[in-house]
Amino acid sequence: MEKEKISSLQMAIMLYPSIIATSIISVPSIIAKYAKNDLWISPILASVIGFATVYIAYELHKRYPKQTVIQFSEQIVGRFAGRIISLMILSFYISGTGHIIRGYSEFIVGSFLINTPISVIMTTMVILCAFAVQGGIEVIGRLAQLFLPVFILPILIFFILLSPDYDMKNIFPILSEGIMPPIQGAIVPGGWYSEFFLIIFLLPFLTDGNKARKYGMISVLAVMVTLVMVNLAVLFVLGPTTPSKNFPLMNATRYISIAEFFENLESIAMAIWIVGAFIKISVFYYATVLGTAQWLNLSNYRVVIWPFAIIFIEFAFWSIPSSAEYTAYLTSVVPFYGPLVQTIIPLFLLLIAIVRKKLTAN
Repeated sequence: MEKEKISSLQMAIMLYPSIIATSIISVPSIIAKYAKNDLWISPILASVIGFATVYIAYELHKRYPKQTVIQFSEQIVGRFAGRIISLMILSFYISGTGHIIRGYSEFIVGSFLINTPISVIMTTMVILCAFAVQGGIEVIGRLAQLFLPVFILPILIFFILLSPDYDMKNIFPILSEGIMPPIQGAIVPGGWYSEFFLIIFLLPFLTDGNKARKYGMISVLAVMVTLVMVNLAVLFVLGPTTPSKNFPLMNATRYISIAEFFENLESIAMAIWIVGAFIKISVFYYATVLGTAQWLNLSNYRVVIWPFAIIFIEFAFWSIPSSAEYTAYLTSVVPFYGPLVQTIIPLFLLLIAIVRKKLTAN
């Protein structure tokens, strides 16, 4: 079905913005509502879910090396139960892709293109991602490589340029209320870390599969370091006001003013968001159409790309009617639904596969 190949490094580069893109903008304020000045600790605690998810996905891949979860789930739990599990996973990615599109569009319209209809923003991004998916996994991998500097360098530049406005005292006292607030704050980013299960749709197409686990873990580590850096920068600049900001990173960038030359850099933050969202939506889009084609036993996933473009746009437009409800979705649904579908269910599949293999050996 997919003849193109990517390297493990390309896979890691695809996964990094796929996790970071939607989290660096809004997650700091969500975490701060629980962890307060310990918000930088929460991404470290939540990363356990990311490491566990990559490990589970890789162990499943070792047992079924040329198949995705949509295919091997039937071999593990039987045809009927396997197809139900696959349908649950596909439903998650279909709804998740729609919500990502909606979140991206809400940010662009709410912060920059105020008079532009949100349907226009959603449609243009979906069409762009559809063309990328049409090109195949190799095209997405090369685009991720191309755009990675555009994504990473502005974050590093922000971290440096904001340093004159840092108030290091905002980090104290550390763990004044114990470890529970950071743990509560880690629940939300844990939902994003579980998205590393996307690796299961990429592993069968690697040229160097023996390096997949290493690069998967490196990608989790890179996400953790980035979230810690962003959360610290936001905390040092905004301090106790962080929980009240919808997009704290955007608010922090407005403090940048060096020699009256480096000012008003919100457009760079928007560029980061657009590039990251493009890669993330493309990867989710690819996993959805590939998995759907496998579930329907189609010979080519490209025949469902454009029908799904319409589905994603409709879903994004009607599923979440406002930014307030999108925030509620991030805080009440993603932290539980994401790990359930992408970490817990795959863990049960892995345990069943291990038990079945031992029973067969005996």
